[in-house]
Amino acid sequence: MAKEIVWSDRKRIIFGLPWTFTKYSLTKEKLLIETGILNKDEEEIRLYRIMDMTLRRSFWQRLFGLGTIHCCTADKSAPEVDIKWIRDSANVKDLLSDMVEAERMEKRVSSREFFSDSDGDLDDDGEIDH
Repeated sequence: MAKEIVWSDRKRIIFGLPWTFTKYSLTKEKLLIETGILNKDEEEIRLYRIMDMTLRRSFWQRLFGLGTIHCCTADKSAPEVDIKWIRDSANVKDLLSDMVEAERMEKRVSSREFFSDSDGDLDDDGEIDH
């Protein structure tokens, strides 16, 4: 089954041009970050694991209509993730925030569950594994 991409963009650099090898994609359930040109890495973060988001826009980013979304997650391999130098960052942050809440509602996960048991981990159904 192919992943339906809701949003995608590339990390941008000088003048807002996408001359990098970092690609961001958002599906209904996951945030995907692909990096590399010869050796590729793909980080996958389930949306219900995103705990907090911050929008950062430096002077240079604002000048070129860009921004960086900083995400704190409950993902063990990526506790903090930056979606760097993307276009329309405020709207993307709002979209991501709405999708995180919708996914939490669907999976019946609340943020307190991430702190309830340090030995447990949530599985794909939002249940705690021991």
